[in-house]
Amino acid sequence: MREPFTTQALWGLRIGSHRIAVRDSLTSWMALQPATGARDLNPKQVQQNQYLREQLATVYRHWGYDEVSPPQVERLDTLMAGGAIASHDVVRLVADDPLGLRPEMTASIARAACTRLKDRPRPLRLCACGTIFESRTAEEGGLCIEEKLHSGVELFGVKDLAAELELLTLLLEAMNALSLLGEHQPQLLIGHTSLMELVLAPFEQPIREEIRSCLIQYDRLGLEAMGLEAADLARLVNLLDCRGTPKTILDLLGESFGSQPVLNELKRLFVHLSPLAKQQSLALQLDPTFHPHHELYDGLVFQLVCQGVSAPVVIARGGRYDGLVERCGESEVNAGGVGFSFCLDDIRNLPGSSSENPKRESTTLVCWSDNSSLEKALLKQTSWHAQGQVAQCDLKPCCNREEAEQRLKTSGCNTIDWLSD
Repeated sequence: MREPFTTQALWGLRIGSHRIAVRDSLTSWMALQPATGARDLNPKQVQQNQYLREQLATVYRHWGYDEVSPPQVERLDTLMAGGAIASHDVVRLVADDPLGLRPEMTASIARAACTRLKDRPRPLRLCACGTIFESRTAEEGGLCIEEKLHSGVELFGVKDLAAELELLTLLLEAMNALSLLGEHQPQLLIGHTSLMELVLAPFEQPIREEIRSCLIQYDRLGLEAMGLEAADLARLVNLLDCRGTPKTILDLLGESFGSQPVLNELKRLFVHLSPLAKQQSLALQLDPTFHPHHELYDGLVFQLVCQGVSAPVVIARGGRYDGLVERCGESEVNAGGVGFSFCLDDIRNLPGSSSENPKRESTTLVCWSDNSSLEKALLKQTSWHAQGQVAQCDLKPCCNREEAEQRLKTSGCNTIDWLSD
């Protein structure tokens, strides 16, 4: 049987009897590499992530949010949120039960809120920080799994605008704790599923869904190819460019659709947010056709965008998901849910962020001479720890203090505790 035409086969032909050895070496080398999309974080990156995590957690605590820890592995029906998240977006596991890795944390937290935490009074405020796993197709065509650290909040049991007012005020306070730079040009993009419903109301299925898809994807050519009446086409094409400052867009929508509850709610929301955003040099943008990748939301939707090294980066996203909460078993009267999630890895990788390390603690290196002993050095190290100080112990003796000073330079510590007897 002919061997498949692969790189390994070519190497086998070139070096003859050494083919198996080369394959073994290649296999060993590949085994030492992380999976496609996964990354090894160095201590500096871990420290930055921890710093960001603590900054956000402090804000959440101040607002009365209790931390939970949802599982990374869930049943597929939970992860897919009743069809709101596509099957191909979930990393499946080989198991007797249909299991997968979470692509986001909202569905898992909503499940917990409606089951184990169902007896807790509403509003129920929860926060969480953990890894999510995003599935996508790599450039070479294979499966790529990206793991990212997320931190966010979920508010359950409030179905009116009060939830959005709290959530977005909290978002801005959390953003302020991250100390974003002016060069990051933060922008909060806001949409609402009810605005899309207003736009699509005159149309029937199946053309309604086709129009919706074109609007979400900003597909002008797709709209023109649908054979719509000239007036309808002109109105829809104008909507593709209908995004900008909230007041301007709300005025335009009011002229087109008259007084609508969703427009009144958005006006109230932006009256509250605008002065807060101005204080933080945060640009607000309203887009009636904006819709996120997942079909998770059924109300307000938003993304916090910053300028990355070469392109805009979404560092946070969220919205309202009442339908998900109801599918998790909550009664209709309490089936309210809003939340957002920051991606700490993307924040850490913003330009200029790597140079903004949290202040490093004073660390002591305990060194000892032949006249002393490792046991004494270890006891001295624990005495530093009892004072709340970071201390490491050199496990080999030094001939003199000069040698100890040389070891300090390569240890990562900044002070020395020298034991000579």
